[in-house]
Amino acid sequence: MDLEQLDPARSVDATGLSCPLPVLELARAIDDVAIGELVLLAATDPAAGLDVPVWCRMRRQRLVHREERDGVWRFVVERAN
Repeated sequence: MDLEQLDPARSVDATGLSCPLPVLELARAIDDVAIGELVLLAATDPAAGLDVPVWCRMRRQRLVHREERDGVWRFVVERAN
């Protein structure tokens, strides 16, 4: 699914933050939305490309979208539980 077609309930700008802060910001945001809602995370930390998908698997959240453009990672995660 294309990023423009998604409607996140919450957006988190973690650009400029280093590991593990982008994942910690995502975890806080997921706790603030209802099950089934989406969170958009933007991060510039190169490790986020691996860390966010691993976090989603470990926390049993659904990674809906992942892309990297011009050094910025964008993830959309659906709260599953």
